[in-house]
Amino acid sequence: MLSRWWRNSTWTRGKIKFLWFSTATNLLLKTSTAVEAELQQADIVFLLDESDDMQQNQRLILEFVIDFVNTLEIGPGKAQVALVQYSTEPTAEFILNTYPLKEDALNHLRNVKLRGGGTVNTGRAVDFVKNTVFTASSGSRAHLGVPQVLIVVSGRKSEDDVLGPVERCKNAGIAVFAVGVNTADRFEMEQTLHCSTSTMKRDIAFLIDGSDDVRSRFSSIREFIANLVQIFDLDQQKDKVAVVQYSNNAEISFSLDAYTTKDDVLQHIARLKPKGGRPQYIGAALQFVKDNVFVSKAGGRHNESASQILVVLAGGRSRDSPRGPARALKSGGVVIFAIGSRLNHDLKFKMFQISSSLVVRQYPGRDVVFLLDGSDGTRTGFPAMRDFVQRVV
Repeated sequence: MLSRWWRNSTWTRGKIKFLWFSTATNLLLKTSTAVEAELQQADIVFLLDESDDMQQNQRLILEFVIDFVNTLEIGPGKAQVALVQYSTEPTAEFILNTYPLKEDALNHLRNVKLRGGGTVNTGRAVDFVKNTVFTASSGSRAHLGVPQVLIVVSGRKSEDDVLGPVERCKNAGIAVFAVGVNTADRFEMEQTLHCSTSTMKRDIAFLIDGSDDVRSRFSSIREFIANLVQIFDLDQQKDKVAVVQYSNNAEISFSLDAYTTKDDVLQHIARLKPKGGRPQYIGAALQFVKDNVFVSKAGGRHNESASQILVVLAGGRSRDSPRGPARALKSGGVVIFAIGSRLNHDLKFKMFQISSSLVVRQYPGRDVVFLLDGSDGTRTGFPAMRDFVQRVV
């Protein structure tokens, strides 16, 4: 369920940048409700770089894992998690069948320390996980059709080959996601990402607050969207992007079929201006997206099994209820990420929650739309919103 994350932007907190990629292909064809159900039965292994370079970010890294695990239901017939650390050699902290209860796994995670080390052999560690942890004796349920998910957190360029081990994971049906921290080698991670996502199709829509309340901060919204677009594969037509603004009504800035190159999309984003108006009606805007954005006549590729993703950025209180339209979008297979600036203290947790949903969802054919509230209510919280989306991408 993790979507591909970004190539050209970084967090401000801990300078952690996320590059997510998947090697599996079967779950993106399902509705978001069905995918969430499958996530709760996944076998998920966290592979953490324990080298000296990671020590300064130990707290953030372990919080990431803990918050991720908190979003899961762990137990017989549900999700299982394992943790492996590595530098020169990998070491399993615990394997998939060690803890049948979530609280036991969390208690172990709260006491984990990164041990340090001067050498980073990510490829060797990935092979270790495939051959030692994703096995029936360690609790893997691959033979039962349970999704196999590997999340690699790395702090710098590996000193051995990574692409070969990742390709072997791909051939074994293991979905692999990478998280780069600080000096992680971007090219290496992008190459791994490229070899793992070559068949994906995604329709991605951004629903953003364009009301009078956001005029002074709209440049930050433009920058936020542009940073996300940098990671998408628009030139090969695998990804398509649309932007919709809303206030008292909604209007399309550009549709999914408007542009065929990344440069054209970025040029339009650079020219975006807030549409104006108030108050905000998010429910009506969601209905507008359902009726006018993810449809075939506007470039939507639901019939081609493309993933469809909507990203909503909202800050001010909506004058109408979004629940009905949001439910209708989800029933149609659209995955929705909603970000509200009034929830600053929850944003990091929500990011983990969304990324956990994406781990199983990262399979070919998904359309992604971000809907951002840019109203006055987001003034103080918009940097956190921006960080959140950067992390998700």
